[in-house]
Amino acid sequence: MSDTFGRNPLGFPKVGQRIKTKKRCCKSRPRCKRCAVVCKRLEAQGYAERESKRTWHMVVIPPKKVLKGARA
Repeated sequence: MSDTFGRNPLGFPKVGQRIKTKKRCCKSRPRCKRCAVVCKRLEAQGYAERESKRTWHMVVIPPKKVLKGARA
């Protein structure tokens, strides 16, 4: 599913797209989708793979419930 601009409705990139995280985590709740902690949690669950220190790419688009859990 995508909107008219080709983006995922959750605001998360499509499969295979690169995610560049923020330098520092602001630790606000819920964490933002570009937070390194969120990407690390998605990597542990098998939804993302790490390319470099601050860069991940999506293997599978996570379901909304998984993304909410990673941001908690």
